[in-house]
Amino acid sequence: MSSLQDSSGASRGFTAELRDAVSVRAALLVLSTLLLQFGFIVSYVGALHHPLPHKASIGVVAPAGDGAKVVERLNALPGRPLDARPVSSEAEAVARIKALKLYSAYVPDPAGTRDRLLVASASGASLTTAIERNMEAVVASQHRTLSVRDVVPVSRSDQNGLSSFYLAVGWCVGGYLVAAILGISAGARPANRGRAAIRLGVLALYSVVAGLGGAVIVGPVLGALPAGIPALWGIGTLVVFAVGACTMALQCFLGVVGIGLAVLLFVILGNPSAGGVYAPPMMPPFWRAIGPWFPNGAATSLNRDHAYFGGVKTTVPWLVLTVWAVVGAVLTLLASAVRGRTGARAAAASATPDGRSTP
Repeated sequence: MSSLQDSSGASRGFTAELRDAVSVRAALLVLSTLLLQFGFIVSYVGALHHPLPHKASIGVVAPAGDGAKVVERLNALPGRPLDARPVSSEAEAVARIKALKLYSAYVPDPAGTRDRLLVASASGASLTTAIERNMEAVVASQHRTLSVRDVVPVSRSDQNGLSSFYLAVGWCVGGYLVAAILGISAGARPANRGRAAIRLGVLALYSVVAGLGGAVIVGPVLGALPAGIPALWGIGTLVVFAVGACTMALQCFLGVVGIGLAVLLFVILGNPSAGGVYAPPMMPPFWRAIGPWFPNGAATSLNRDHAYFGGVKTTVPWLVLTVWAVVGAVLTLLASAVRGRTGARAAAASATPDGRSTP
C-alpha cells in the first residue's frame, strides 16, 4: 500500500505516518540506545576477552647479589608480566602482601632447588594463577621446583573472590535505578531546589537501607565475605548514594538522556574496569587506568580490603566515593535551582498586570 488512511478516512502518505509514529526525538533515543549497546560490547569484550598480567608486583627475597640478578631476570620477561623488586626477608614480603604493597613474593632456596612463591588469592584468583604460571616457567627453565603458599586466602564461601565485585555491582545498580525511577515517576527534572532536596533525602534513606541489606546478605545470610557489617554498611550506603546522586544530576541537566549517560558511566565503563573479574594488572591499559576512579572500582576495592586485608589502603577509594556523592548532590541542587528561577521568570513574564497568567 502506498498510502494509509487516518481516522477521518483521508489518505495519508507513508512518510507522514512514519513521522507521526516515530518522532525525531524517538529516533535519536533509538540511535543512542544502539550506540550504548555497541559500547557495552566493546567495553566488556575489550576489557575481559584476553587477560594478561602486566607489571604485577612481586618481591624477591634473596641475598643482595643473587637477588639483583633474579629481579633483573624477572623484569626482562617478554611482555613485562611481572614487576620484581628486592625484599629483605620473607617476613617483610608477607607484611607487604598483607598491606597491599605487593601481589606476591618469590623466595629462592639458597641451599637447594625447592623455591617458594607467596601469593594472596584474595587479591584476585586470576592474577594469582597468572603469576604462578609465569614463575613456574621461570624456575622450570633452571631445573628448579616451586611450591605455593597462599598468605591471604579467600573465604571458603567466596572461592572465586568475586563476592566483593558483585556486591558493589548490586549497590551501583540500585543507585542508578532508584534515581531513574524517581525521575520517571515525578519528572526527570525537579521543578525547584526544594523538590530536588526531597529527592536527595529519599535517595539517602534508600541508600542506608540498601547498604545495610547488602551487608547482611553477604555477611550473616550467605557468609560470602568475612567483613564486619558496619564497614560494609557504610560502603554500601555511600556507593548507592553516590551513583544515585550522579544519575539524578545527569537527569536534571539532560532529562531522560541522562539515564543513558548514567548507564554509560556505571555499567559500560564502571563494571568491566572495577577489578572484580580480573585484577587491575590483568586488564588492558585503558580499563586499568579508569577503574579506581569509578564508584564500581572504589567499592570493589573497599569490600575486598575490609574483608581480607584489615581495611588497609582504603583512603583513596573512600575519597573517590565521597567526591562522586558530593558532586552529584551539588549538581542536582544547582540544576534544580536554576530551573526554578527560570520557571519563575517565565511565569512572571506571562502574567497580566492584575497578576493572572495569560492563556
